Amino acid sequence: MLNIEFKRGISLFALLIFGITLGFGQEVVTAERYLELVSNTYAGVRDYEATINIRSGNAQMAGIISVLSPAFLRIDFSRPAEQVILYNGNDLTIYLPDFRSVLNQPMNRRSGGPVGGPYGNGLSLLRRNFVPAFLTGPNPVPLDLGSSENVIKLRLTRRTTAEGFREIVLSINPNNRTIRRMEGRTIGDNVIVFDFTNIKLNSGIPETRFAYDTPANANTYNNFLFREVD
Repeated sequence: MLNIEFKRGISLFALLIFGITLGFGQEVVTAERYLELVSNTYAGVRDYEATINIRSGNAQMAGIISVLSPAFLRIDFSRPAEQVILYNGNDLTIYLPDFRSVLNQPMNRRSGGPVGGPYGNGLSLLRRNFVPAFLTGPNPVPLDLGSSENVIKLRLTRRTTAEGFREIVLSINPNNRTIRRMEGRTIGDNVIVFDFTNIKLNSGIPETRFAYDTPANANTYNNFLFREVD
């Protein structure tokens, strides 16, 4: 079972990565401008699908992530099997089959969560709450030591201590500006890594994919991230 920090980190990242999409152009200036170029491509993509792998220490997860503009996200996990993360623009729902539990969190102004569609938030949250810098410079570098896959790496450092991640490293495909990897260091100094492969853009994902009926025998726990206030 993943620890609470890992689960919350996944939820926070899920909200951040809703709008991952394609971008074009060769302009590379400051790190802030480069991040802006990636962010500016969001509105032109209707839907996004990719294989996602998540790891933190010995904990590993894998599945398929689906995004539909303006306000839908779903991750269907193969590891752990049948686990689901779903966001419909209003509520974040996580189903944990091993514990027959449904975690539900309204994401609205009263609860302090984001409102609106993923393309209204996404990388805009990163640009607003983190300071970007090139990790090793503006030129492509290997994704991993000895890897033949090259990426441009940005290190994002939080502006205030209120952020759940101390820093985030984005590995970006230099040819089309899709995000290949996201690495977040939590306030507990744990590292959560998100890898995205087999990316498909505008493949015609239907809205029905985001309809989800939670199992009838599951226990539901509301406001697991934070409580609403009157």
